[in-house]
Amino acid sequence: MGYNRQTKTTCLSTVCRGISLEIEFISASFVNLLINLSYSIIAVVVGVYCLLWVDDKLLKNIDLEEEMKQGNIAVAIFASTILIFVAIIIAFGFRG
Repeated sequence: MGYNRQTKTTCLSTVCRGISLEIEFISASFVNLLINLSYSIIAVVVGVYCLLWVDDKLLKNIDLEEEMKQGNIAVAIFASTILIFVAIIIAFGFRG
């Protein structure tokens, strides 16, 4: 009752199959990460472009940075909501 050649071959094929499955899982996870990362980058670029467009079209007469320097809390809240919006887009992109 010891190991014979057949048992060693079976054990090696099982180990090789396990390693192969791990490599497939890691590569699939990496591809999924790249897809989610590219989606997040595209979403952030589009979101920031849209926010800048809204800023240029709707807020022509308001300089956000100057208003914040003067202590306007409403402008600070508005600017922070823009940052939160971008963070939410990034979070949804990584969540997939």
